[in-house]
Amino acid sequence: MNEAHIAAHYSSASLQERLDAALGAAGHDPLHPTLEDLAPVDQFHSGGLEATEKLADLAIGPLGASDHGSQWKVLDLGGGIGGPARMLAERFGCLVTVLDLSEEFCKVGTELTKRVGLDRWVKFQQGSALKPPFPDNSFDLVWTQHASMNIGDKTELYLQSYRVLKPGGRLAVHDMMAGPKQPIHFPVAWASKADLSSLSTPDQVRQLIREAGFDPYHWQDMTEIARASFTNRLASYEKAGPSASSLSVNLVIGEKFPQVMKNMVRNVEEGRLVSAMGVWRKPEYGD
Repeated sequence: MNEAHIAAHYSSASLQERLDAALGAAGHDPLHPTLEDLAPVDQFHSGGLEATEKLADLAIGPLGASDHGSQWKVLDLGGGIGGPARMLAERFGCLVTVLDLSEEFCKVGTELTKRVGLDRWVKFQQGSALKPPFPDNSFDLVWTQHASMNIGDKTELYLQSYRVLKPGGRLAVHDMMAGPKQPIHFPVAWASKADLSSLSTPDQVRQLIREAGFDPYHWQDMTEIARASFTNRLASYEKAGPSASSLSVNLVIGEKFPQVMKNMVRNVEEGRLVSAMGVWRKPEYGD
């Protein structure tokens, strides 16, 4: 699958300017936004911030229960403009590197991170999740939300995740996956046409991760949460009106947003798409 075409799919001209305008229209200071201000757009995946918090709870631990996660080195594969990365830094004290194909996402993510005062903790680097430019045993946690749908070689994705994790490190995954009925209806959030989409079933995902060497830790179906998320985002957009400068993921998806959300709802309701999250552990030496 051509990674340049994937990056182009996510490119959105003047994203920073349009985001600033939407923040201002919502009554926020674009130069000093909070994580909560940004959440409607930078938590790009299904379930939004709530799903990110749930995955963090499973992968790291309950917020405030301990200093667990403090100074953890995290690699966020396909982390977009960095909403989850900033949450992990602000709430858990993690040191996060976001690796994303999109140059624009990395640029906007870097600027937003600076504006919220987290640039010491979160860094962005353009690159491929199939070729992470980091040494073996570099990270405590590899994190990925709604990125693998564009990755055909999932075997390599999970092998590379295993490689860069320290022994005892964790892999946290939250994805859209293939349902029992295929094919899906396009366009969807990650692809306008079938040539940019690569979905595996939940059973296939779990098998590939096991074959990469990971031990299973937690698995949870998130399909109903995804359906509700898509339905609510479409309803909010339609209420605001297509001409409104609304602060939502439509800023990233663009003019196809209504059709994309309708297809996402339809695909889930027809059993073509499902969603799940899971956490796995890389065995320690001697396990």
